[in-house]
Amino acid sequence: MLLHIMVNLNSKILLKANNITKKFGNFVANNSIDLEIKKGEIHALLGENGAGKSTLVKMFYGLLLPDEGEIFLNEKAVSITNPKLARYFGIGMVFQHFSLFPALTVTENILISLDKNFSKKELENKISDISKKWGLSIKPSKKVNELSVGEQQRVEIIRCLLQNPKILIMDEPTSVLSPQEIKNLFKVLKNLSNSGCSILYISHKLNEIKEIAKTVTILKTGQVIDTLDTKNVSTKILAEKMVGKKVVKLKTKRSFTKTKQKVALLVNNLSRTKKNLFGVSLNNINIFLNYGEILGIAGIAGNGQVELMEALSGETTGIKEEIMFEGKPIGDCKIDFRRRLGMEFVPEERNNHATVSDFKLNENTFLTFFGRYNINESFIKKMMTSANYSYEDSIEIIKKNDVRCPHENPMAKQLSGGNLQKFIIGRSFQSNPKLVIISQPTWGVDIGAATSIRQQIINLSQNQKAIILISQDLDEIFELSDKISVISNGHLSKIKNKQNISPTEVGLLMGKN
Repeated sequence: MLLHIMVNLNSKILLKANNITKKFGNFVANNSIDLEIKKGEIHALLGENGAGKSTLVKMFYGLLLPDEGEIFLNEKAVSITNPKLARYFGIGMVFQHFSLFPALTVTENILISLDKNFSKKELENKISDISKKWGLSIKPSKKVNELSVGEQQRVEIIRCLLQNPKILIMDEPTSVLSPQEIKNLFKVLKNLSNSGCSILYISHKLNEIKEIAKTVTILKTGQVIDTLDTKNVSTKILAEKMVGKKVVKLKTKRSFTKTKQKVALLVNNLSRTKKNLFGVSLNNINIFLNYGEILGIAGIAGNGQVELMEALSGETTGIKEEIMFEGKPIGDCKIDFRRRLGMEFVPEERNNHATVSDFKLNENTFLTFFGRYNINESFIKKMMTSANYSYEDSIEIIKKNDVRCPHENPMAKQLSGGNLQKFIIGRSFQSNPKLVIISQPTWGVDIGAATSIRQQIINLSQNQKAIILISQDLDEIFELSDKISVISNGHLSKIKNKQNISPTEVGLLMGKN
């Protein structure tokens, strides 16, 4: 029988974690964590990749059970054994990666996920009422594949609000939003907070935490380092507490000079029809990139970034002469051939695209480096008798890029998101490529790892390498790029020098349909 949690009007604390510990084998993910979230408070959770944030909130939402310690709601100890029970207790969660079916309507997506039974018409009315009340404008009859990323996030929030949550957990909620959508989201969260709903807000973006949260708790290596009032602390101090040392500033790239430069990549009127119902067609894409330049391509997720990466990397071929590298047509050449020419690619999806999750790191390295090896009889014999091919290369990548592993040669899925990203980028940069096309390099990555990755990108550019940076992070685009363009609905805007375009203009182009 479910224990109903009555609201204690005299208590200011809604959720309390007391001495929460969670282990995975010998690895301690959460170590004696104490945390209090007040009613109506926006409370941020900050920490490096692998600090234990996700593990902790998964226990609040019933996806994991603590090995030690207790969780209290309104001063009563509760055992949250599954998400359905968490929702019954008034805990809702909006995950970083949305769980929506593109072919279904907004109403249908919400209907199949609710614990209560509603008729379709009744639910449509409820969705409309909630969307008007909280400023979450959405059409219940629209299919999800017709929605922007910001609108899809609204669907996830509405789905939680229909369950009347007392606390809403938001995991990296702005990672795929335009500046205008972030502004609207913050307005919604503040209104929810003012109504008495508590928000647990997980983010790596320190400026956002300062803006939206009243309190911030910092985790490091599975332990609480500090809990602070955001008004009384700077982003610099937050960063240093999070990483445990001073955060080194980027050594900025020298100014773009007008000396004669060699053309690296030329894309001329590239068009591709979408491969499936939920894809995006590319329309007359034009790119001119010199060596020593970084071209930043901004855009909201789902506007053709994946299709552009597939075309430039060779996952999609048959493009004839629309793509030229160093004056040679490569549009019909596959990935391995392009790598041998000196091109490298980092796709946005780390798991099962940039890596095979169930393969060890050396095995993932081997898949990328295969085309560089001298395939002879000796090599084949070594492959047949040893599972450690590319082992030395992997160890070197781990050491050079400060990849923190639970043991020497783990499977890719055993690394935190940030450490896996450092490994992927280190692997791609290991061969000192001439041209790198990299998508969302610091998505979901903490400030320490992000700074390291961005510095590597700058260093490549300083060494006269050409780089295309595809990113949803405007700060990153403006920090790293020489030239900037925006991809929207498969169209690439006119490329401009960074000094000739503003963040506001880029934000408006990102939101353009």
